[in-house]
Amino acid sequence: MRDDELDELGEIADGLASVVALRRRADQMETLHVERAMRAGWTWSQVAEALGVTRQAVHMKHAKRLIEVGVDLRRRNV
Repeated sequence: MRDDELDELGEIADGLASVVALRRRADQMETLHVERAMRAGWTWSQVAEALGVTRQAVHMKHAKRLIEVGVDLRRRNV
């Protein structure tokens, strides 16, 4: 392989590694801020709207962990 081809492959690999790192960071930020919102009394619907997803998607992704860390998820009247 030529040096320029190797350089391009390295750039592609670096770019893909950056995508992975960004996704992980975005997931960490989502986890943090969903928990903050729920502790502040937001509803699943409010969180979902803010994230641009369905209420069910947010619930499926976060409910178990929120319960494990002690967030009260009983029906909310906000």
